[in-house]
Amino acid sequence: MENNTVDSKRCGYVAILGRSNVGKSTLLNMMLGQKVSITSRKPQTTRHQLLGIKTTDSSQVLYVDTPGIHGNEQRAINRYMNRSARSVIRDVDVIVFVVDRTQWNSDDQLVADSIGETQTKLIVAVNKIDLIKNKQELLPQLSKIQEVVPRAEIIPISATTGENVERMESLVEAALPMSPYYFPDDQITDRSQRFLVAEIIREKLMRQLGDEIPYAVTIQIERFVRKNKTTHIDATIFVEREGQKAILIGSKGEKLKRIGSDARSDIERLLETKVMLTTWVKVKTGWSNDDRALKSLGYDDV
Repeated sequence: MENNTVDSKRCGYVAILGRSNVGKSTLLNMMLGQKVSITSRKPQTTRHQLLGIKTTDSSQVLYVDTPGIHGNEQRAINRYMNRSARSVIRDVDVIVFVVDRTQWNSDDQLVADSIGETQTKLIVAVNKIDLIKNKQELLPQLSKIQEVVPRAEIIPISATTGENVERMESLVEAALPMSPYYFPDDQITDRSQRFLVAEIIREKLMRQLGDEIPYAVTIQIERFVRKNKTTHIDATIFVEREGQKAILIGSKGEKLKRIGSDARSDIERLLETKVMLTTWVKVKTGWSNDDRALKSLGYDDV
């Protein structure tokens, strides 16, 4: 961009924090104007940090989407997700703490405790206000937040409809330091296409399977080759038990075919090419509670 000088531009990092399932990834996608972070109604959909880059004439905002902070740390993957979320707190210019419109629970308090000592600019985004008919219902939650995090600027929003999101973004931008931009103005994330493809496949699994199996699933891209106008992708889906494998594949392979078909459509939009997607399901016993296995499967960005 022209005139990208310290005097005229703002640039900085913004952490999007909150417990699971409050709409952090939906908010990031809304602000970017396109989908880079996967979403589902199941808690703990996000497992990795993901950088979303929004560049305008006056600012470049580097939003860090994080896994939901949660109290259950029984497995290694849960401990990894909490470390991943908390690791960004001291390295950002602004924190956007996303909470639900009416609920405040022990995991929200964990987030509040995690950011309690930092003096970083803090904005609390009270999400899902589109689901409230009478806005008076918000008042107890707003009072609770003011009491727990008195230094925060509080703004009710809807990540789904976009209500008040631009106003929140203006608060974020005003708090960023004057700085030249860190990334090209057409770059929207720092993640590779391979990573985004694996996440798309996992999203379809999260949305189509029952409550237990998605948490025992992870994806590894084995091949990613572009030939002529077609991208050939081989993906291995790891589960923890043979029974999970059978459920994921389904009768005559129908469930896996449907997941692959849904994923392929989104991947083709992402890559802007025809995609040949081949998926396998393998058992890797106990991978989610094994630090070495997690690292080998790509859980190493903390």
